[in-house]
Amino acid sequence: MSLLPFLKRKETEDTGVNPDLEAFLQGYSIEVMPRTAEKVEDFRELLPAGTRVYIAHIEGTPIEDMVATAARLAGDGYKVMPHFPARIIKDRAMLADWIARYQGEAGVDQALLLAGGVAEPHGDFHSSMQLMESGLFGDFKRLHVAGHPEGNRDIDKDGSDKNVMEALRWKQKFSETTDAEMALATQFAFEAGPIIAWADALKAAGITIPVHIGIAGPAKLQTLIKFAIACGVGPSLKVLQKRAMDVTKLLLPYEPTEVLTALAAHKAAHPDFNITHVHFFPLGGIKTNANWAIANGGNSAVPASQS
Repeated sequence: MSLLPFLKRKETEDTGVNPDLEAFLQGYSIEVMPRTAEKVEDFRELLPAGTRVYIAHIEGTPIEDMVATAARLAGDGYKVMPHFPARIIKDRAMLADWIARYQGEAGVDQALLLAGGVAEPHGDFHSSMQLMESGLFGDFKRLHVAGHPEGNRDIDKDGSDKNVMEALRWKQKFSETTDAEMALATQFAFEAGPIIAWADALKAAGITIPVHIGIAGPAKLQTLIKFAIACGVGPSLKVLQKRAMDVTKLLLPYEPTEVLTALAAHKAAHPDFNITHVHFFPLGGIKTNANWAIANGGNSAVPASQS
């Protein structure tokens, strides 16, 4: 009989931190926007040195604001990964200009490439694959692309995963030819079972790009339900709806402890599990999310090998 479960329980009792969860949180990333970043006086009081910080580019945000936020975070010692939403980039010249600004003013060498949330493209690009094919990201060290644990109705309107999987197979082939490290950064979900099943299905289909699982940070339940519906979160939305029906929990803030503890336990039991990192969407605020991560052991810098 293994003593490991007993030792883990003992460590949790002694430190108040679940060792599996602590390990799973190491090297986590978090997302900000220029307007939310402005509210943080000093990121160094909240995030571990070397944390990867995505900068979400919402339609209408001036590129100057995006680059200024990137420069600030890079100056504080963080790995900056701005979004490049294909559908709001008019043409190759605009894309080249954005890349030059990020590289020149903030030393950016990582990017999240995605289609973007607008229905109609503003110009020549409509998919992340077109951005990759442009060749303009050739000297970037990391390129992340979107993953959808619960499908994407914008891509597969019939509710299947046919088009999503076809795109992932294309990206898998691209990952085998590029010098950049790649990962799938996913939409957030609230239930571990479907996430694990999805990740295992990817592996079975030959998609070996590492997964950085999207997780909603602590927030008011009403806030999460609003964002979940807006972002098209599917089956796991019932986790929030069930919680909303419990009067004793309705007014309590949601925390991602349950879903992350389950994923961490699965990772500990299956070290080759293809979910390698946690990516936080701080829907209840950056400070609230960062403090939750610190309390649960997520306070280590990103290892140099994963930068």
